[in-house]
Parts: sequence; C-alpha cells; structure tokens
Amino acid sequence: MKNQKNKAEKSVALNSFKSYIKSHYPVLILVFVGYLLISGINLFDVATNQTIMALNLNQFEIGQISDRTIVAPRNIYPDELNPVEIKEGEKIIRKGFQISEEAYSKLQKMAASPNYIDWRLFADSELFILLLIIGWYFLYSLVTANHKVRLREIVYMAICFVLVYAAVTFGGKLTLFNSAFSVCIIIPAVLFVLIHAILYGQLSATIFSFMMAFGVFDASGWEIVPLLFTLFSCLCSTAIVRTIEHRIDMIIVSLMQAFFNMAIIVLLAVIFNEPFKEIPFVIGFVALNGFLSGILALALITPIELLLNTASVFRMMDLCDTNTPILKKLFIAAAGTYQHSQMVGQLAENACREIGANALLAKVGAWYHDLGKMDQSEYFVENLSHGEPNPHDSISPNLSATILKSHVKKSVEIARQLYLPHQVIEIIEEHHGNSTMEFFYEKAKNLDPNTNQIDFMYPGNPPSSKESAVVMLADSCEAASRTLTNPTEERLEKFVQTIFDRKMESGQLDCCDLTFNDLNKIKSSFVKLLVAINHNRIKYPNQKDPDEEPKEDEKKKEEEKSEKIESEVKTEKNDKEKTEKKKAKKEVVLGDKTLDGVKLNG
Repeated sequence: MKNQKNKAEKSVALNSFKSYIKSHYPVLILVFVGYLLISGINLFDVATNQTIMALNLNQFEIGQISDRTIVAPRNIYPDELNPVEIKEGEKIIRKGFQISEEAYSKLQKMAASPNYIDWRLFADSELFILLLIIGWYFLYSLVTANHKVRLREIVYMAICFVLVYAAVTFGGKLTLFNSAFSVCIIIPAVLFVLIHAILYGQLSATIFSFMMAFGVFDASGWEIVPLLFTLFSCLCSTAIVRTIEHRIDMIIVSLMQAFFNMAIIVLLAVIFNEPFKEIPFVIGFVALNGFLSGILALALITPIELLLNTASVFRMMDLCDTNTPILKKLFIAAAGTYQHSQMVGQLAENACREIGANALLAKVGAWYHDLGKMDQSEYFVENLSHGEPNPHDSISPNLSATILKSHVKKSVEIARQLYLPHQVIEIIEEHHGNSTMEFFYEKAKNLDPNTNQIDFMYPGNPPSSKESAVVMLADSCEAASRTLTNPTEERLEKFVQTIFDRKMESGQLDCCDLTFNDLNKIKSSFVKLLVAINHNRIKYPNQKDPDEEPKEDEKKKEEEKSEKIESEVKTEKNDKEKTEKKKAKKEVVLGDKTLDGVKLNG
C-alpha cells in the first residue's frame, strides 16, 4: 500500500515536471544559451588572466610564507620571455615554506601561459552565475503581480546582461580600465536599465539592476567598487524615469543621471580611500557615461519598443493622439461609439490613478476597445439617432447576440493589424469577459424556455489585470448611466454599486488583483465623474422646451397664416374698388353712347 502511494506521488511529481518543461521550454532554452555565452566569456577571461588557483599573481611575493601548495597541472616549456621550465606534477610552492625567486618566476610563467587555465576560478565564476540565474528566477516572479512576463522581455534582459558582462570582461583587459574605479567608465548598465524601466516598469527594472550589478561583480574579478557603482547608478535611473511622459524629458534624465554618476563615484572614492590622482578622470567620464546613456536610450527606445511590442509611456502617448487614422475612421463610421470610448477612457484613467494602476494603459485600452463596431455600427444603440428604429427589433435574439459577440473578435483583429501592444489587446479581449448579454438572453427565454445561456455569453476571459478590470467596469457604468432619467449623485452611486455587484457575482473580477478597497476607490471615482458629466444647466429666460407645448406653437402658426390670408383678401378688394372708381370718372353719357364711343370731327 505504501509502495503504491509512493509510486503515485512520484508519478504526479514527474507529470508536473513534464508539464512545467513543456510550458516553459522556450525560457529554459534561452537561459541555457545565455549561460553558454557567459561560460565562453568566462573561459576567455580565465585563460587570459594572471591567476593561479583563483588567486591573482599580485597576491604572491618573493620571500612570502606560502599558505598553500601549488602543483603544476601540465608541462610548460621555456620560451624567450621566460626560459623557466615547468614539469607536470611539480610542486611550485609548498605550504609553510618561503616563495623563492625561482618559484615566483614559475608562478609568473604559469599565470601568463595560454596552456594553463585556472579551472578553479572558472568553476567559481560558473557557480556564481548559476546561483545568480536561480536567484533572478525567484525574484522576478514578483513582477508577475504587475504584468505578464513574456519571452521577448526575457530575451531583452538576457541580451543586455551578456553585453554588459562582455563589456566589463573585455574592457577590463585594457590598461586604461584595469582598475576598480576606471572600469566603471565602460559599464553600459544604465543605458539598458533606463530602457527596461520605460518599457516594463520600475519593479522589473529594480530587479534587473541587482542582476546587472552582481554580473559586473563577477566580470570585474570580484571588485566591490564596480558592483556598488552599477547598483546605485541603475537604481537612480529607475527612479528618475518613473514619472516621465514625453520624449523631451529624456534630456533632463540624461543630465540628472550624469550628476548622480559623479556623486556616486565621489562617495565610493571617499569610502575606499582612493588616491585623488585618478578620480578627476573617472568623474568626468562616468558623467559622460550617464549623459550618453540617456541620449542613447532616447534614440533606441522607439525601435526597441516596436520590436518588443510593449506599452511604454511614449507609445501610449502616441496612441492617445485623436488624429490617428483609426480613431478618425471610428469617429466617422460610429460617432456614438467614439464618444462612448472617450468617456470610458476618462473614467478608467481617473480610477486607475486612484488605485495606483497604469492609468495611461487603461485610457488607451478604453479608446480602442470597440474598434470592431465600425463594420455594423447601426446595430449598436449608441450610434442610433433619436427616433431611428432599432434593427434588433426585427431580428431574432440569437442573431443579435451573434452580432454583439463579433465586435470583440473584430476589435482584436484590427488591433493586431495595427500592431498595438499586447497589453492593449488583452484589455480589448477581456473588456466583456465571459459575461451574459442579459437583455437578449431574457428575450430569447420568453420565446423559447430551453434557450442555452452559453449562446448569449461573450467568448472572452475575465479580466486578468487591474487595468482590464477597470475598463470593463467603466464600460458598463458609462453605458448604463445614460439610461437614468434623473442621474443624481445618490442614484448614480446605487446604480454603480449594482453593476459592481453583478460583475462580482458573475465571477468577472476573480482573475484580477483588485481588492475591496480598490473597488471602493473606483466606485467613488466613477460617481464623481458621472455626476460631473450629467450635471444640470440653468434654464435661460424665454427658453421653451419643444416637447412641452407643440400644440400651442402649431395653433399660433395657423392663426398667423389665417390672418395673413385675410389681409391679402382685404387688400385685393380695396384695389378693385379703387380701379372701378377711376374708370367711372372717365365715362360721359351722350344718349345711349359714352364719350369714348363718339368720333369727334374738328
């Protein structure tokens, strides 16, 4: 019995492992390839370093009492630069004995020989990188609370890490940058962290900063100064770009980063008592490093954000331009939907600011969430004119539901054609979740009690992010609020709460991270803005409502028309009488003829 239980547990564990490998194999392959690249750089570094048993040659001196025994791993033959010969298995120095001049020469030859590779140093570096990757994996799982980590993001971080590691490793070989302070000049970590913070946010960039710093620590030969400089300069860069909204702000970021780099290197020089001779040179160039990092980030951010298809603040600002062709087309084809989307965007933006979510992403998602309504705009009530017949009245509820469901799919297709960021596409896919179209469902049930509810449910998934959930709530509240006849603050508050309760009862808010406190803040934000939108106006003097007294206006018009006709009749009668009087004055009676009928002679 116990054996069967153990077998079952092993089978479950094995299946779980297989399932994990199957779902994460692209990331695992990427990590393996990156690890191989780092290993290759490490191998080159160790082969060209003057180290023995992970110790630098400078740590040995002639006459020093050795604290270890070093044995030659292979034969090294004499050459012109160092004619000393070393035999395999020879004890170069012995623990507890002084290091002779000949032994020191052999140590020099071992350290400089390409045939000698310090495998211990290589193993130390490999183990450190392996632990760093494992630590990064667990730390980076924290980021999934804010956004879904995608393969492109991991590819970007892997490439940046390898580039920084290679820059420090190969740059440190140059005489100009072989000290702990001077190597800080050539570390490009700030550039990559700036871009990462703009593309993926501050939390992700902070974790990436620690990863970069410990990578530099390994590549620089375990020097503490490059580690601290990289860490603090990268953390400063993540804080600086947190609130930027425009590309021109990157100029200010560049200047601030230059200042922080100078301040950090000065503090490190004071802490580690570095001689002043080298510091002015280092200060000037680390400032240049910081300034150029900001300028290069500004130049590279556009192609990188398009390549990675991310929702950076700059790209979101571009998509918020109402002059974009797709928004112009939406305004022409479905003016009501356009106006509705704008209002939903305003509601979602304000609410996200209240709960600390990405307000700009929610606004863009709301503006583009109903693009699919352009094809059949007349089937959506917000696009119907007053008094215009509703086409749904003449078709079956099932067909109506099919038309309504199709607009989500069409919106997603248009968004993908426009190559919108995947975060925006997720909002479009999830803005109705899998909720039921209650109006048409009830209408269908009245016709056929056996109607299947699934046929009247949207095909999407419930919102998976705070921004997506806020857009869903804003969409429902804005549309429903237009049906209220007297939208006072009290009525709107109850109305919004009812909509929130329905969404929670139907499970639409189960997959996002909204708390009850967040929902209260969202509700307050919605009510405040909806009250402002539906505010009352003062009625101007002599202003009449055309719907209140239509009969009096028509009666007045008829009276004016009859008076005009009577006036015209009177005028015509008077003109006729005047004409007859003038004609009577000209006639003279002569017998039975008038003067006009007699011909006078002479």
